[in-house]
Amino acid sequence: MSIGETGTQVPPDVVQAALRAAEARGMPVADIPVLAIAQEAGISRSTLMRRLGGSRRALDEAVREAGVDPGGRKPVRERAVEAAADLLSEHGLDSMTFELVAASAQCSVHSLYAAFGSRDDLLYAVFERYSPVLGVEDVLAAPREDFEATVRRIHRLLADALGREPRVLPAVFAQVLARPGDTSVQAMFQRIYPRLLNGIGQWLAEEIDAGRVRDLPPLLLIQQMVSPVVLHFLLRPSIDQLDGVDLPGTDDALEAFTQNFLRAVAAPPGSSDN
Repeated sequence: MSIGETGTQVPPDVVQAALRAAEARGMPVADIPVLAIAQEAGISRSTLMRRLGGSRRALDEAVREAGVDPGGRKPVRERAVEAAADLLSEHGLDSMTFELVAASAQCSVHSLYAAFGSRDDLLYAVFERYSPVLGVEDVLAAPREDFEATVRRIHRLLADALGREPRVLPAVFAQVLARPGDTSVQAMFQRIYPRLLNGIGQWLAEEIDAGRVRDLPPLLLIQQMVSPVVLHFLLRPSIDQLDGVDLPGTDDALEAFTQNFLRAVAAPPGSSDN
């Protein structure tokens, strides 16, 4: 039984009937007539309204409690990811509790559990949205450019992710450095690391096999590629405020990092028969 802000107890069968009616019509719940919901529930309109305490608002709240937005606002999942990202950026990982996220996203804690299952799953969803991981996977899944062009695109994606608001990626790095044993950080790395090896690691392994890249452990190659970019763009906002410091432009810095990486990992001539 769902109890919304109105205090009305909405039976689960009524909530499910509203969701079925909305799905059948391809419309938000808020746009479905009360009569259609009543018919789907197998009751009269007057009976439905009595169960809702005379207010359609009670049904909309109950639908939100079930983790579905009834209409007029973004879905709970999207609002929660955005709210959690803002909290993480402004106050760090410890602020990203379900209670604070629910208050910011204007939803219930119950709806967050329905949408994500756990705080770790919410953190992973935030990281996936605001990190370059999806963009990098798209680059590697598309028809492959040459090695230099691919490195350049990955560097650009990483720089963009580090510089955009909310500053999720810098906040995650801060937590990793300050509290590497944090259970949420470890849970995220357990999920991200296999994706790194299956994506960037596999791509670099192919370059090694082709004789274009030195035969080094994949993790070391990945770190050598991303670490200079990460450090530069993490520190760039602070360094930019110092007097007398002439920072290179973003494009110039990225090109320097790309060329340095290419020189550092280039396989010696004749190291492969390919």
